[in-house]
Amino acid sequence: MTSDRKPTIFTIPVHRAFADALAAGLIARFADGALGLAEGIVLLPSNRARSAVQAAFVRAGGDGLLMPRLAVIGDADLDESVALALDTIDDAAPIPPAIDTLRRRLMLAELIERHTPAGEDRIAGAAAFQLADGLARVVDQLHYEEVPVAALVDLDLGPYAEHWQASLARLRLLVDHWPAMLAQTGAIDRAERRNRLLDRVALSWRAAPPARFVVAAGITTAAPAIARLLRAVADLERGMVVLPGLDMAMDAAEWDSLGPTRPDPDNPARPVETHPQYHLKLLLDRIGVARAEVTAWDAASDFDGPAERAELASLLFAPAAHADRWQRAGDLNVATAGIESAVFADDGQEAQGIALLMRAALETPGRTAALVTPDRALAERVAAALTRWDVAVDDSAGQALARTPPGALLLLLAELAADFDPVRLLALLGHPLVRKGDGRTLWLDQLRRLDLLLRDPGLTPGWEGVTARAAERASDAKSRGHGLAVQLLPWWQDVATAMGDALAPFAARAPAPPEALLAALQRALEWLAGDAAWSGPAGRELAKLFDDWGLARGAGPALVDPADFPAMLGQLLAQASVRPPYGGHPRLFIWGLLEARLQRADLMILGGLDEGRWPAATQPDPWLAPGIRRLLGLPAPERQQGMAAHDFASALAARRVVITRAERSGGDPAVASRFWLRLVALAGDLPEPAPGGVPLTRLAAELDLPCGPSTPAARPQPAPPVAERPRRISVTAVDRLARDPFAFYAQAMLGLSALDPLSASPDPRWRGTRVHKLFEDWVRGGATAEGFEAELEALRRDPAFDALARAFWLPRIEPALRWAAAQVLGAAERRPVAVECKGEIAIDGITLHGKADRIDRDGEGRLAIVDYKSGGAPSAKAAFDKLDNQLGLLGLIAQRGGFKDMQAADVAALEYWSLRPDRKAGGAGRIATTYGPRNDLPSAAAAIDHAADALAEFAALYLVGDAPFAPGEAAGFGDFDQLARRDEWFGRGRDA
Repeated sequence: MTSDRKPTIFTIPVHRAFADALAAGLIARFADGALGLAEGIVLLPSNRARSAVQAAFVRAGGDGLLMPRLAVIGDADLDESVALALDTIDDAAPIPPAIDTLRRRLMLAELIERHTPAGEDRIAGAAAFQLADGLARVVDQLHYEEVPVAALVDLDLGPYAEHWQASLARLRLLVDHWPAMLAQTGAIDRAERRNRLLDRVALSWRAAPPARFVVAAGITTAAPAIARLLRAVADLERGMVVLPGLDMAMDAAEWDSLGPTRPDPDNPARPVETHPQYHLKLLLDRIGVARAEVTAWDAASDFDGPAERAELASLLFAPAAHADRWQRAGDLNVATAGIESAVFADDGQEAQGIALLMRAALETPGRTAALVTPDRALAERVAAALTRWDVAVDDSAGQALARTPPGALLLLLAELAADFDPVRLLALLGHPLVRKGDGRTLWLDQLRRLDLLLRDPGLTPGWEGVTARAAERASDAKSRGHGLAVQLLPWWQDVATAMGDALAPFAARAPAPPEALLAALQRALEWLAGDAAWSGPAGRELAKLFDDWGLARGAGPALVDPADFPAMLGQLLAQASVRPPYGGHPRLFIWGLLEARLQRADLMILGGLDEGRWPAATQPDPWLAPGIRRLLGLPAPERQQGMAAHDFASALAARRVVITRAERSGGDPAVASRFWLRLVALAGDLPEPAPGGVPLTRLAAELDLPCGPSTPAARPQPAPPVAERPRRISVTAVDRLARDPFAFYAQAMLGLSALDPLSASPDPRWRGTRVHKLFEDWVRGGATAEGFEAELEALRRDPAFDALARAFWLPRIEPALRWAAAQVLGAAERRPVAVECKGEIAIDGITLHGKADRIDRDGEGRLAIVDYKSGGAPSAKAAFDKLDNQLGLLGLIAQRGGFKDMQAADVAALEYWSLRPDRKAGGAGRIATTYGPRNDLPSAAAAIDHAADALAEFAALYLVGDAPFAPGEAAGFGDFDQLARRDEWFGRGRDA
């Protein structure tokens, strides 16, 4: 090799399919014999690039060929692939191994916890673990850019805010402590090991050039070690570097305007790192090659786009100083031919539209289609939408372990262990992996019983609290849910014992070693799911996480708060990726930006072109301000947007392209991507794809609509036979029948009722029941002042109340409770004779029953019926309109001697005691009646007669008559609106 030999560097224009053009060119150059290609080595940037190039060789191989060896040098894990390039220097001194990623993160978290700069708060637990991830990235970037860690000490931070100076003070811990900690492990940072390996290869090839050909293809990473290796490859007699999508048409002035590639005190201009060509300019400068020295690759492929598309991509991203190129561009119709766009109403319709395009592509034999998007949520929606046609498609970018069944199960388990909650408990025990197999049916039967048991508010949190409720219900034959509690209790005791024992380190609520918490989760996970938790790609990835943590035993913080552990675990699961086993359709693909970088399909769908999705929003570095990064020579966060722009330009240059976006994403308005806005501003409105002649957006919007005209449902009119109608009715059910006959039918005849929400917090209905119990217990105990204070204190100590109820509800209602007690204690003319008293009577073939909260008797032997209301009392108008008959019907039962152990007597008063605090009365309640001198019902007797007339009327219509149980329009919103299909008929008139 002579010293004056020019480096051999090519570029494949963006309109060519990189992998296929590369394979075609290499075959033309080196496939001169059976082993021609097999003697060479191709260096590639990623494992996905290796798969793409391998597939391209297979397509171009015809009758078959032996491919060159493919080695990946862009990834951090280089041991296996770079070993191919190191086989000539086996006698070199071994390079220390790279430290395990999780072990390093744990060690950095420990470093953050142990060392706190003066005047700063200590960071620990999940916060330290999260910051350790960012700290590890800073370490890697310093290694990639070969910036000595000591440079952190020499920075002048005078112009920067105090919080950045505090951040840098913590970062300087690297200088003081990290190297020594790392040396004790006998390992080095992974990025440093990569640099050493690459330099060893470069030096070896310079000293003894390999006889085989060497090609470095598709590599755009501008790290100095990569650049040195590429220069060594380019200088080899049989070596070459092939870059993707270098813009050779850009004039020199525009190329120079992208800015300097290294700090220059005489040139303070900032580089345009968001430009899609900047990272290639940086790479060429570090290689030491001018753009004019790069040669265009001369091979083509069947997947190439039109040559005019490369010019369009160059024009599209022209810097602002050179935007006059747009005015000189002329007619772009040829360049934009084959590009279509679609704007959907929301991201759900966008996924439907993309799925329709991909499904339509399958109608043409041999045609391939690929969705390219950085939005993982959109990729998942599209894959799900394709299943309606039984089409499975692989998402080659993979799925976060946290979103897979095993990962979700582990996270649920960790969150429940750290903070017991009924919703989490049922979600965990009902997870599809739990008791997967023959025993799952019986397991789910018990789970449904547990669901009903947990529906009532007032549950004491914890395994013991659920056991106590089940035992209490099982022992009380009169309690609600007694039967299901008896069936549930033995099963639940087994579950609570096994899970409680396994999760004991969490129950202690004290800091514990992280390996002890992880071991507890593993025991519980295996008891719940057995081998199902570790099977499949996701299960194996989860098992690897446990193994890695086991290998890192002793590293990191000695103790972790159990409450922080789910967050730490969630961060790891979110960062671990599970890739599919590639069993999807052979002609449909979903690619992330990295996966799409070097490969192409017949139809390229660029989805998610909204700002913040493509390009992704820049994530702030918690350790280094952008200005500090520039001082250190580290890449700005915006460089990732430049890489995303290069990916967009490469995909846009395909033969047929459809770009899509949604006007709303996640329910919020979305802004079109800067790439989309540039394209529309340059090329104007693009045509919309129309499969079968119908615009794609219309197809997506109407895909799930019914075919043909639809007839709105009429108001339901259930009319069961008279013989099957109930002859027994409660006083509250009479009011339900008056307001909403359909609700009465659903509850009394269909046996339906609304379930309480799954929540341990007391709701308003439960609080009202608890107030009733307070007065019941107080009156039964003698209704003394001392007794009331004891009941009030018991209410304050009730463990079912949460902090919010103690702080707001109890102080607010206490004056009204004291007012009610004072009314009882101060009433000399009457005294309580019964509480929570049940009664019933037979009237006109109907049995009427009810329960009075309290019955008083005055000195003349007359009765007063009292009903407590924790809210407002019903109005007199409602009673006159026969919509509120409860007190009147209770009075009717009392008049006829229907209450247990009580003779018939006149009823002098029907009273609602409203406990809603009255601000004008100092928070006291009020007594309301539905009759009186100024009402249409002058007395209690009149109110009772009016309620009896209402009962007779409704009974004649609905109980002994055949009137249909139609929903009442005046009923408002109720529990059975969905069953009554209320939204379909409400407001369309009485005959609807």
